[in-house]
Amino acid sequence: MHTVDDTVRCRRHLADEVATLAFGAQLARELMPGLTFYLEGDLGAGKTTLVRGLLRALGHEGRVKSPTYTLAEIYSLPAFELYHFDLYRMHDPREWLDAGFRDISDDRVVSLIEWPEKAAGWLPPPDVIIRLAIADEAREIECEAASPRGAHYLESFCTLC
Repeated sequence: MHTVDDTVRCRRHLADEVATLAFGAQLARELMPGLTFYLEGDLGAGKTTLVRGLLRALGHEGRVKSPTYTLAEIYSLPAFELYHFDLYRMHDPREWLDAGFRDISDDRVVSLIEWPEKAAGWLPPPDVIIRLAIADEAREIECEAASPRGAHYLESFCTLC
């Protein structure tokens, strides 16, 4: 009997901002409602740039900004809504609840959450964890499945890269 392996991983070297945008566009190809992504990495690692590439590939033409001060930006797309959270400024995980985000775990949305450790214990569990690391002028990226649904997504996604 075959079981889904939640440890599916995909690693890439991203030479510059253009490569980060392109990788985000690749992430968009197999994206489906109900997925939750944790985006991890230091300040300036390229998390919002990655989201910008993903949204552009999904047809969003407007501005894509970091929701550092607003905590969330919501994008209404043809197939689903995409929630982009940036929790960097949160000081207490309960601020997630105070902001009214407790019900985002919905099969009709895609959630991209930067700085998920800031709301540890209150967030929906991730399907995919994306880690970005600064490597001189470039970036290293690793995508790791954290659920059977995330493993299925990455298995499809990694064959496209």
